[in-house]
Amino acid sequence: MTDYILELKNITKKFDDKPILNDCSIDIKRGEFLTLLGSSGCGKTTTLRIIAGLETLDSGSVILNGRDITNLEPNKRELNTIFQNYALFPHMNVFDNVGYALRIRGISKAGIKDAVTDVLDRMQLSGFEKKRIETLSGGEKQRVAIARAIINKPSLLLLDEPLSALDLQLRKSMQTQLKDLQKKLDLTFIYITHDQEEAINMSDRIAVMKEGSFLQIGTPDEIYNTPKSSYVATFVGNANIINSSILEKRDNNNLLIDVAGKAVLIHNNTALVPNVGQKIKLAVRCENVVLNCKEENATKAKVIDKFFGGGLLSTTLELSNTDIITSTRYGLKYDADVGSEICISFMPGSFILLED
Repeated sequence: MTDYILELKNITKKFDDKPILNDCSIDIKRGEFLTLLGSSGCGKTTTLRIIAGLETLDSGSVILNGRDITNLEPNKRELNTIFQNYALFPHMNVFDNVGYALRIRGISKAGIKDAVTDVLDRMQLSGFEKKRIETLSGGEKQRVAIARAIINKPSLLLLDEPLSALDLQLRKSMQTQLKDLQKKLDLTFIYITHDQEEAINMSDRIAVMKEGSFLQIGTPDEIYNTPKSSYVATFVGNANIINSSILEKRDNNNLLIDVAGKAVLIHNNTALVPNVGQKIKLAVRCENVVLNCKEENATKAKVIDKFFGGGLLSTTLELSNTDIITSTRYGLKYDADVGSEICISFMPGSFILLED
């Protein structure tokens, strides 16, 4: 048996001659929580529908458990899908919704009762058996949808933004519950979201998508700390992008670069090997921009705006080369006025050299 539960090989899809997926390939490990992350229209839902058999491919193949299922009907695939609206049957109570798949398979009433009781207990829904769907809260409906999906013990579960309709606090709670459930049941999850914080909190790996392609696939740590492109750096964690050039190459992968007319020392922790004089793009996280600093490894910037939200004070700065960057820190107190010029600095290891 292969180490991978699912393999997408060079999948391509067009709608009305418009490319939606462009020769995409990815291998997904057994028991993995993989998130497809991207903005609306990037192709993540189409990818999920192709895996489920709800869309046909123009080219490429879908391999599940070592078996080519590219042309297999949806009901013959060993997987289940949870949609944004949960797709629960409004005319059935919770018990009948959860046990529906077993009933159409001809499982005995006793077998259905035992299985439904067990899965409702796992989802903390014991006592909900006779409740009507319209009487449930959003979080309860979501748990019923999961219970119905896992009762067949699928080898793979597809989740299309299942938390999008929930309020913030319930979403955070359900993130933890979903991740715990996935590990306890040893299921493989392929999860869709446009929420980068949700992806980082829940995933073993993240596949960042844009315009029908996988831009980068890696662990949350890799995606956040070593993005390969400007898009990944800004989409996941809102990094600053700074235009620069190489002034000098030093030992141990240290580089002296030009940041708005000032020489700044950085450490190159990527495999890229730039040349002296080469123009480059760098990412630096907002929390790594230090304000009102000493002159060492520093440059000047003008404060053009300040904003407080979510416990963070964000200060918008303009460099002399007109690059706009943001610095964040916890707390409200900060005495730099809008319009003033201040000194800002960077830790050498906080810059990320980008491939673009």
